[in-house]
Amino acid sequence: MEKIEINTDTINLDQFLKWANIAMSGGEAKYLIQEGEVTVNGEVETQRGKTLKVGDVVSLTGNDKKYIVSRG
Repeated sequence: MEKIEINTDTINLDQFLKWANIAMSGGEAKYLIQEGEVTVNGEVETQRGKTLKVGDVVSLTGNDKKYIVSRG
């Protein structure tokens, strides 16, 4: 599991995908989320504005790599 440090208390899912270099652009992040390719804490998430907090785990479906939100 890879730790991704954020400098705020929370971050939106689409912003997190860009921050963690999971998505290269906002458009790609939007696409991945809308297509149901992103899970948060093991559940498929389709809301771009989903608020993530420290300890949340994000992954892409079909990919074993997991990213945990941590505080910088």
